[in-house]
Amino acid sequence: MSFDQIRLDKQEGIALLTLHRPDRMNAFTTEMMLEIVAALDECDADDAVRAVIFTGAGERAYCAGADLGGGGATFDYDKRSDKAVLLPEGVPASPVAQDGTIDWSHPLIRDSGGRVSMRIFEAKKPVLGAINGAAVGIGATMTLPMDARLASETARYGFVFARRGIVPEAASSWFLPRLVGIANAVDLCFSGRLIDAAEARDKGLVQSVHKPGELIDAAIAKAREMTEHSAPVSVALTRHMLWRMMGASHPMSAHRWDSRAIFARGRSPDAAEGVTSFLEKRPPNFTASVANDYPWFDEFEEAPPYR
Repeated sequence: MSFDQIRLDKQEGIALLTLHRPDRMNAFTTEMMLEIVAALDECDADDAVRAVIFTGAGERAYCAGADLGGGGATFDYDKRSDKAVLLPEGVPASPVAQDGTIDWSHPLIRDSGGRVSMRIFEAKKPVLGAINGAAVGIGATMTLPMDARLASETARYGFVFARRGIVPEAASSWFLPRLVGIANAVDLCFSGRLIDAAEARDKGLVQSVHKPGELIDAAIAKAREMTEHSAPVSVALTRHMLWRMMGASHPMSAHRWDSRAIFARGRSPDAAEGVTSFLEKRPPNFTASVANDYPWFDEFEEAPPYR
């Protein structure tokens, strides 16, 4: 699939997804959002892809936030010029009725950044960020559901929403406190101040900081470390288990998920291969396909403990 505002390059099991609007500091648009979602769909369906790395084009920015070309109406989604691409046929053009009531289920109300965050959350491959410059607004929040974030020494993070008269988006009110703690989250979001890569690392927002010319290689090395010796379907399941259980109210939810996942995986050829290759002291040859063999389960409801 061809893209206009991103680039997707696949090589030796790694997909490099580059936000590509260097003349606008890779500012986020509706088209970019749709292309990111489509690229992740493509990567999940391609068993040759083991991990996805996000980065930005150019040296100045990973993503400078929402494109503010719309001026003061930028965040008034009811007035956006590109809204037609988000409206299914037959849906009213505005969520606001003539009497002033609002249809809160209308597609124009749904946050575009959140569409990206939720798609990353649902990804079946590890997703990493190689943050090569300014990561502001959605440029910061879209990185939060990623499994690892590596930053260039030139990177800057900014959760600037209150300074723009809006609020954090992209489900960041869920993700950010879990990554950096509530005290750091309120500090960053209330003040809207920019922090450098070193402070982002100290707060747990990024795992490591690298020289600009070494960032992508470091991210690729990290992606390979995560995936090279592991069964792809096991990685996909583990990714979903860990992220979902962060919001579970009781460990019994994890026990139910673990039990079903272990049962499903234990019956697979991958489990036999994992044990046999270990005993034979050789690299494993896992054959199960993420695209075709992923044992998806519906979200589990709370239930009494096993007897």
